[in-house]
Amino acid sequence: MSSSHPTIGITMGDPSGVGPEIIVKALREMSPELRSSSAVIGNLALLKRADKLVGAGLTFIESLDAQGGAVPVVNVQTKDQAQIRDGEISAAGGEAAYQYIVKAVELALAGKIAVIVTAPLNKAAMHAAGHHFDGHTELLAHLTGASSSFMLLASDKLSAVHVSTHVSLRGATQRGSTERVLATIRAGNDHFKALGITSPRIAVAGLNPHCGEGGIFGTEELDHIGPAVEQAQREGINVKGPISGDTVFYRALKGEFDLVVAQYHDQGHIPTKLIAFDETVNVSLGLPIRRTSVDHGTAFDIAWQGKASPVNMRAAVAYARLMADRMPAKVAA
Repeated sequence: MSSSHPTIGITMGDPSGVGPEIIVKALREMSPELRSSSAVIGNLALLKRADKLVGAGLTFIESLDAQGGAVPVVNVQTKDQAQIRDGEISAAGGEAAYQYIVKAVELALAGKIAVIVTAPLNKAAMHAAGHHFDGHTELLAHLTGASSSFMLLASDKLSAVHVSTHVSLRGATQRGSTERVLATIRAGNDHFKALGITSPRIAVAGLNPHCGEGGIFGTEELDHIGPAVEQAQREGINVKGPISGDTVFYRALKGEFDLVVAQYHDQGHIPTKLIAFDETVNVSLGLPIRRTSVDHGTAFDIAWQGKASPVNMRAAVAYARLMADRMPAKVAA
């Protein structure tokens, strides 16, 4: 590579959605050097169509060894591409999004790209294509053979890592074992230390109202969450909790903590998206590869109209570059 920057790989996501246009908009704003170290993994014809739609005026080359501001492209051809329609859920779109991820993982495991950045896919479309995963994080864990993975929502204002994500609320209460809570604390601590924070300040949210009020409203804090926090403290991790979910995010926002461990999907997603919707980046922890993503969906209702904002894609790319620059190549997340 002629660029001094590690190459990141941006997957196109479901081509029926906003992925192609937010990618070309983000690429347009980059310096020539950064653009040539930002490989797009997807369909070249669709990428050129998106470029024309938004008037980006980019140059594409089917090689990872791009220079001079040209965008490197890994052109992935999939079956039934003619059946992909703008703004519509389809098995063809789901298959394309799946194959883009498969290729990106192959390149990442081979060391040809440093970090994967994913544009959004549609779960219903992917399921229609026969790939029954709950989202990118679960798919990436499957493709890399990882035994577990964790979703981190990160921003300069507020960050949360989740004990459970795409399961029912009932399932989330069952998933929060001492071992899983402890593993989540460790994953968050390792990630922030790898980014350069010597002793990350971590808070662990309770599951029940008022952390169960000593068992009146539930015993998960006594049985699982508290013991996990105590074990993490014995390991030297700078962690506190459990702390009531109705105050812990406010305390983190005010600067008391670097990271909150949320017990379930909405407990972590609602405050982070409320505080920093456009800037929040989805980061996968616990994998043998590194990955960031936009934290929004395919937005089929505005897809291929030139309306989609690239702000979140810009943030995801920036975080990926931070990881590539600060973390050794073999650090998982």
